[in-house]
Amino acid sequence: MKITGRIARHHVFNDIIWRAVGAAGIPAVEEPSGLNRQDGKRPDGLTLIPWHGGRSLVWDVTVVSPFIAASYMYVDRAATDAGTVADMTATRKTEKYSTLSLAYRFEPIAVENLFVFSSTTLKVISELGRPICVLTGDAKEASYLFQRIFIMLQRFNSVLLHDTLPADLPDL
Repeated sequence: MKITGRIARHHVFNDIIWRAVGAAGIPAVEEPSGLNRQDGKRPDGLTLIPWHGGRSLVWDVTVVSPFIAASYMYVDRAATDAGTVADMTATRKTEKYSTLSLAYRFEPIAVENLFVFSSTTLKVISELGRPICVLTGDAKEASYLFQRIFIMLQRFNSVLLHDTLPADLPDL
């Protein structure tokens, strides 16, 4: 069962990436039709013009928690190195969308809910920040993009924590 806060977090995160792509002057669509995987799911976004190497960018955002019950396999790895769980998630996403790799440049956007980015996500967001800096003249645009993501994670971590509390707590 999916928690409403997780679904909202996913949509807000995807919207941040989509708006950043637009701010870079690159037209894009969210949840493009026609790019379905074998299981019927589709990526979160697609640029309408080539991103690099003559291929459009396709992305899929994921926020993973290394400590939830369904992901106990992550706990040991999360304890040894920050970002390992995000990197594992990014690798799994890349494998899921491997059929798109010939015609599109697929980039997984994977972040742990403890504010750790996968190595590919760091690279993509930094690349995305460069054209925004050129367009706006503000050298800190990439930093602002990272800050928007941090604030979104912080906001939804509090929402998800609140949703786990029992509804019938007495007022103190």
